[in-house]
Parts: sequence; structure tokens; C-alpha cells
Amino acid sequence: MSDFLTHECGIAAVRLRKPLAYYYDRYGTCLWGFNKLFLLMEKQRNRGQDGTGIGCVKLDMPIGQAYVHRRRGIEKDALAEIFRKEIKGFYKMSRKGQMNAKDPASVKSNFDFGGEILIGHLRYGTSGDFDAGCCHPYLRRSNWPTRTLMVMGNFNMTNASELNEVLIERGQHPVFGTDTQTVLEEIGYHLDEAHTDLYRHLRDQGVPGEEMPEKISAALDVRRLVAESAAAWDGGYSICGAIGNGDMFVMRDPHGIRPCHMLITDEVIAFASERVPLMTVFEADADQVKAVDPGSMITIKSDGTIADSPFTPPRRYTPCSFEKIYFSRGNDPQIYRERKAMGAALVPQVVESIGGAFEKTIFSFIPNTAETAYYGLMDGLRLFRRQEVRSSILNASENGTLTSDLLDDLILRNWPKGEKVAHKDIKMRTFISQEKGRDELVSHVYDITYGVVKPGDMLVALDDSIVRGTTLKKSILKILARTKPSKIVVCSTAPQIRYPDCYGIDMSELGKFIAFQAAVALHRRAGRQSLLDQVYDHCLAELKRPAGERRNRVQEVYASFTHEEVSAEISRMVYPEGIEWNGEVHVIFQTIENLHASIKGDAGDWYFTGDYPTAGGYSMVNLAYIRWYEGVGGRSYDLPL
Repeated sequence: MSDFLTHECGIAAVRLRKPLAYYYDRYGTCLWGFNKLFLLMEKQRNRGQDGTGIGCVKLDMPIGQAYVHRRRGIEKDALAEIFRKEIKGFYKMSRKGQMNAKDPASVKSNFDFGGEILIGHLRYGTSGDFDAGCCHPYLRRSNWPTRTLMVMGNFNMTNASELNEVLIERGQHPVFGTDTQTVLEEIGYHLDEAHTDLYRHLRDQGVPGEEMPEKISAALDVRRLVAESAAAWDGGYSICGAIGNGDMFVMRDPHGIRPCHMLITDEVIAFASERVPLMTVFEADADQVKAVDPGSMITIKSDGTIADSPFTPPRRYTPCSFEKIYFSRGNDPQIYRERKAMGAALVPQVVESIGGAFEKTIFSFIPNTAETAYYGLMDGLRLFRRQEVRSSILNASENGTLTSDLLDDLILRNWPKGEKVAHKDIKMRTFISQEKGRDELVSHVYDITYGVVKPGDMLVALDDSIVRGTTLKKSILKILARTKPSKIVVCSTAPQIRYPDCYGIDMSELGKFIAFQAAVALHRRAGRQSLLDQVYDHCLAELKRPAGERRNRVQEVYASFTHEEVSAEISRMVYPEGIEWNGEVHVIFQTIENLHASIKGDAGDWYFTGDYPTAGGYSMVNLAYIRWYEGVGGRSYDLPL
């Protein structure tokens, strides 16, 4: 993807189903679960590299010994660094005689992560002041194991400000800036309430204090208390929580916006944001890994009992299509096929743009995540040409004009040619404060293969999606133009991104989208500023309506134009400046229809269509326009409505 996007986040969880001694006897190590957690997280590094956190809950620990542990970090390569430190400490204790690494009981007592429940989180710092304290898992401690809680997740709540108000009304003191604390405290509140009710009931029955923990633990209804906590949530989420007594839960939002997968074997119950890491790490077949159903909660009691039940009525299934387009790793067999299909779906638009002149066109991609879709594009182009060649050969045979020269023209000199033209040297960070210096750095993110594109050739470059168009204008097109092509065609496997996301992807500011900028420019050039003013008034009025009745009034900005007109304006806007080149730029976007045809099953498309799955989405999109109109930056769901 040329415009770097982040999202929140990646989760991994390992719940051992056997005592530690079993894994030592079978695998020769007491760290089998800990190692599996690391591998699950390593296989999902694509989901977050700014911060890492891991947690552990140990079952049936004696009084006086710690049962919950956590590590978090934001240092460079935090994932490897956290695990390196823990492994180093493990062997250091063993060498000093503080722990017997070959004795599972000793490991469980002395090594912080020698427990049965292991959870891990990978995060991109997309909001607020990001430090180690912002990393998951979040921890709520208590002397009661049944009131101690760790929570982590891949989520964003659109109504975080309203949820904070609920905490305030109860008399709590939330710290603003993250919805993670809101989720933690809401579940923690209901956990406290459930615990208190059980305690008083048992006390009134005359149960001795030393028997209380075990009886409270057995009676604790995790599904009910978490479902009560989630009743007011509006957003996309996959959330994992562990209670100090050894109960555990994993839940997915009712629309299935954020992904979550599960593997159950005789040895382990494991969860991850993506399917393939579970397959690879545990050597499992694809049919063994199941997606957690939308609106469902998996609960695992401390005794290992598993339950899978809904915590909310079913809603319209709208999984985030950007998981298919960009975020999830492409080695998932289904995602691989879908990305190839997205590339192939662009063939008619590409052929039209180059006028069918394959002999004068080089096809490439903008690394690296667009590579799979590029293979699909090339397969589609070759199929198109085979059909053309077949038709021409049949016609020539019927007319008696088939010659070897004709075959050479049809096949050898007019066949799709693919080359790797663009190279991404490094991941640049725009840390220089001066705009001029930052632009200079950005312009050197990419480099090219010289000599592949001949002057006068056309160059087709495939990208995953085009969000802001900044890197395209300031870097990629300038670099590609050095080859002096007559035309550069940039193809996006995603449709035009017209509306902000509020469910976990870092694209919430409406005014930064190149598609929105293009539509605004078209209105202003036509003297229709009054329409933009009118939309502002409509958005203000919309926020006064009940949340469940709000509509997306920003759609009115695009209603006057076809997709082709917006694409043409985007092509004009991203044309590289300050270089000696007079070629043509044409930007092509996937159609909504072809996106859905390429993806198996349902897929959320609100960033393209403005059709949000939750009420919070409609509130957010109207507020996003208001903030743009008033010149206010920042995430539109950070402020109360």
C-alpha cells in the first residue's frame, strides 16, 4: 500500500488443557505454551509493531504466590525484546539454582510465564499519547483472584465518550484518551458486582472464608457479566479477557467487523486474529481452525469447561473488507484467491486505459502487499489476450489469411509483459518537523528498476488502495516518471475510499481522503460551495436526531458525480509536480460490484459506500464532515456527540 495505514491490532491467546508436566514429558520443555504464544504473535507482526504486551494467569496457585503477570514494551522490535528478556531470565534463574528448568512445578512457581493461560497483543499506536502504558493487556488487580482482570483486544468503540460518562455517573474517575480503559473498567465493574453478590450470598449461608474463593470461582457466570458490560458497546471488536481465578473469555462484535479465529485440540485452546498463524504454529489443517461467530463469546472456566454462546442478538454480518484487501497476511488460501480475483477484476478498465496496446505497456505493482493482486491482474490479462488471439486465429483461418507473421503479431509482440519496476527501500518515518525536509524523505521511499520501461511505453502499476494520495503524488509517480513513459496507469484493487472508518483502522479524518478532496474540488470549480454549506447544516441537524435514526449526509457530496468523474479529478490532483515529464496519469479504482464479486461471502464496505453497520458509524461520519468544515483535525469519534 502506497499510503501506509495502521489498525488496531493483533491478538493471540493460548490456553493449555494439560498440566505443565505433560508438555515437558512430550516436548521436552516446560515452555511449550510460552513458545507457542511467541510464534502466534511473530506470525502476526503485520498487525502491529509499535507496542507489544503479554500476560499470564496461573491456575491453582498456593496462597502467597503471584498468579497474574504482565509485560509491556514499546522499544524497537518490542516483541522479540520482551520474549528475549523472559527467556534470558528463565535460564539465569536455572543457572543460579533459583529454579529447576526440568521440573514443571518449579517452573510454574518461579517463572512468571510458566502458567496455563497466556495472552499476547500487538499494537499500532494510532491515537493519543502512545507509551508502554497504552499497550495491552490492561490489568485490574485485586487481592481477590475472582476480581482480578486482564483485558486486551483488537477494537475501537465509536461511543467511548458516552461509555466514559457512564463511568463518571457511577462515581468513577476514568482517564480519557483510550477506549481500552473504558472496556476494562466496564467489565471490571460488572465483575465486582457479580463477585459481591456471590460473596454476600455465601456469607449469609455461613460459608467459611477460606472456602469462599473456590465457591465464588465455580459460581461466577462470566458470559452473563461480560454480556452485561457489552450491552452499550458500539464498534468493531475482538476482545480477550482472563480473570485471576483462571476463567477466560474471547468475544467478537455482533457484526463480525474485526476478525478472530479459534483452534481446539486435546492439548490446547488457541485464538488469533488470523487463521493461518494457528494453522502454522500448531500444524493444523484449515478445517480445524474456525472463525469465532459474530456476537458470540467463548468462555473457558478454570476447570477447562468450554462454552460457546451468543451474548447479543444476531446483526448484519459486515466483516472488514480491508482484512482481505490489505491487513491480513496473504498466505491464507482464501485471502490469496480473493486478492488475485481483485486484480483480475480490473482487467477491463486497464485494457480500455491502454487502448489494448499490450506491446507498448509494462505491468508492475507498488510493493509489497499488492503483489498477490498483481498475479491476478496478470492472469486476467493473459486470459483476455488468449481469448483475443483465439478469436483472431479462428477468423484468419476462415478467411484464409492465417500466416506466421500474423501469429507473431498476435502472440509474440502483443503479450502482457510484467516487470518489477518499483522497489521500496525502507519504511520511512516522517519524524522531521520541517515540511520541506519531510517531503524530501518521503520522495525517496521508493526506487525503480532502470532500463525496463522504454521511453514512450505505458506503465501500469497496481496498488492495494489509494487513501490520501500523498505518497503517490510526492514519491511514487515522481519515481515512475523517471522512466519517461507516455502514460502511467495506477490501479487500486480497492474502490475509492470516500468515508472515514471508526472501527479500528487509522483513517478517520475525512478531509485527508483524496476522493473527498476531489469531490470538493469539483463542486468548488463548478461554483457549488453552497452545496458544501448545505451538507454542513444537514450534518449538524442529523446529530440532533436520536442515534438510531441518523443517516449519512456526507453522501450528498458525491451524489452529483460519477465514479469516473471523481477518478479523473484524482488523476489530475496526484499529477507529480516539479519534474520534467509531460506524460499522462490515469488512476483506476475497483468497482464496488467487482469487490463484492471477488470476496467470498459478505464484506463491510462503509469506507466506500458510507453504509455503516452501527449507529455510531453514522454519528461519526456526520461529525467528521463538521470537523472538516470547521477546520478541526483529529479523530471524529474522540469527542462527545
